[in-house]
Amino acid sequence: QVQLVESGGGLVQAGGSLRLDCAASGRTFSSYSMGWFRQAPGKEREFVAAISWSGGITDYADSVKGRFTISRDNAKNTVYLQMNSLKPEDTAVYYCAAGNTIVAIVRGVIDSWGQGTQVTVSS
Repeated sequence: QVQLVESGGGLVQAGGSLRLDCAASGRTFSSYSMGWFRQAPGKEREFVAAISWSGGITDYADSVKGRFTISRDNAKNTVYLQMNSLKPEDTAVYYCAAGNTIVAIVRGVIDSWGQGTQVTVSS
């Protein structure tokens, strides 16, 4: 398994931007597809974005398409989530996740979770 640590969360006004980083430990990072999920208060955790091991394939939830971009740097063992045009409804704890494939991640079949980072968007 790979260990994941998120950073970059915070408070931002609506319309602003944030970038989340997820640093992974372990030599197997480049073999994993990676993803981001989020959980708002009182709601279930939901899929946000995923990226294949090579970075060549990505997938997004409809709610974030055109606003969020997932990317990865295998040399740095890090996956990123660039969030633009943020809305109050994007407020949630964001979790980094590792899985075998993008399909597995979208289905919630996760090998490793990060501890989460809070993102708060004020109106």
